[in-house]
Amino acid sequence: MAAPDVGVNRSVPNEINPNVRPPRTPASVRRVRRADTPTRATRTVEAPEVVPRDRSERLSRVFNFTVALLALLLVSPLLILLGFAVKFTSRGPVLYAQTRVGLDRRWRSTLAMQERRLEDLGGQVFTIYKFRTMRVDAERGSGAVWAQENDPRVTWLGKYMRMLRLDEFPQFWNVLRGDMNIVGPRPERPSIVSRLREDIPEYQCRHRVKPGITGLAQINQRYDATLEDVRSKVSWDLRYIREQGLGLDLLILLKTVPSVLLRHRGW
Repeated sequence: MAAPDVGVNRSVPNEINPNVRPPRTPASVRRVRRADTPTRATRTVEAPEVVPRDRSERLSRVFNFTVALLALLLVSPLLILLGFAVKFTSRGPVLYAQTRVGLDRRWRSTLAMQERRLEDLGGQVFTIYKFRTMRVDAERGSGAVWAQENDPRVTWLGKYMRMLRLDEFPQFWNVLRGDMNIVGPRPERPSIVSRLREDIPEYQCRHRVKPGITGLAQINQRYDATLEDVRSKVSWDLRYIREQGLGLDLLILLKTVPSVLLRHRGW
């Protein structure tokens, strides 16, 4: 799930062409001191200077809440049908709940110290919801690993649900709760975040905005198969953070549907 050298375009965010491949990560980085363990031992990590574009949090919240509520109302009959289908085609619960790492406000507000943390992984942890598409014992022997195309752990119904992104629909509830936005970097599991932060210094900067259901990375590349794929996805995420806005969100939403139908997906 190489940051481009793109400046902040405050006036015309919809001039961004999401189909343009981002260039390599700039060499300039700053040193940031972070507390990485529950024992509060600190260490120095490399991270780029990534400042999110200013946007009205109230307007953003109204937009995301409205879109999520309308989406849930429109697809509620489909959600009921999917729930029954999951229940009667494989053993296990209908919904799959999982801990993910979300927004980190500490870099801009001391109030963030009051937020719930999990071993200081860079952001507030929350529970994400999906329709279950894998066997209940899918990670019994492997632990937390990335899902891949043609993943053998996926049920036959789950394969089609994932193909059309139907398993993501319950995350509109996460948007209503305020855990996520419609558009933003995809949230990842704590165990995977802790590993990727070691290999990709700029990875922690993804948590400077709320995670999303879709994003620039999702409409521009497929599933992560290698560490280089993750670097590319992070590049798209950082580009979004620098240029976020209502115009860009609408553009990404418009491109999400054809991306899913053409199976050009990177969730």
